[in-house]
Amino acid sequence: MNISAVILTKNEEKNIGECIHGLTFCEEIVVIDDYSSDKTVEIARGLRAKVFQRSLDGNFAAQRNFGLEKAANKWVLFIDADERVSKGLKDEIEKEVSVLNNPYLGYFVKRDDYIFGKKLNYGETASVRLLRLARKSAGKWARDVHEVWDVRGKTKILKNSLWHYPHQTLREFIKDINFQSDLHAEANYKEGKSSNLAKIVIWPKGKFFYNYLFKLGFLDGTEGFVLALIMSFHSFLSWSKLWIIQRKR
Repeated sequence: MNISAVILTKNEEKNIGECIHGLTFCEEIVVIDDYSSDKTVEIARGLRAKVFQRSLDGNFAAQRNFGLEKAANKWVLFIDADERVSKGLKDEIEKEVSVLNNPYLGYFVKRDDYIFGKKLNYGETASVRLLRLARKSAGKWARDVHEVWDVRGKTKILKNSLWHYPHQTLREFIKDINFQSDLHAEANYKEGKSSNLAKIVIWPKGKFFYNYLFKLGFLDGTEGFVLALIMSFHSFLSWSKLWIIQRKR
């Protein structure tokens, strides 16, 4: 099908096997590993993935662009180890990339989040659309964290979903939020953004009410409440850490 799949990994031995098994429609699977200390690399190589080790160094865009360079095919699909390509999405991707004289340079994918075993139908994650499939030459990834694929050309939103299974325990959720907020604070500092007491106190509260009430997260029950609370905590950590960076520099 002339598709390369690129997966970024760091200690993903629990996820990498199932993720790769769902990519059999891709001619090539490239794993960019941030020096995992578990069996991620061993499992990936055992499933015939091409593995390249490179330090993330806090920059997801650079890591993805490295993967883009290593991909050999015309089309590149980026997928995380905790994501799965649904059968409907697989069939849709195969159909789209087979179109002669295809006018599209890239495709956005809807992502369904499953938290603690439950699919979230509300909150900010329910409306996520990510540009994950594009021609290799269509553009580069930008921003250290919450990175985006800057494809300048005609794009399309696919109908079928990518399934996402992040943070299957509360411990994993909090650990990841702490890590992501470190990177987010640094990225905001590089972009010239500043923090203050109002942002530290008010914005996290606004984030909670945005997810839980405005985006109807309460309809997802306890899981919706937990997600809204954790996203609020992420906002608090990000702005607090940016304030600390400002004080030090």
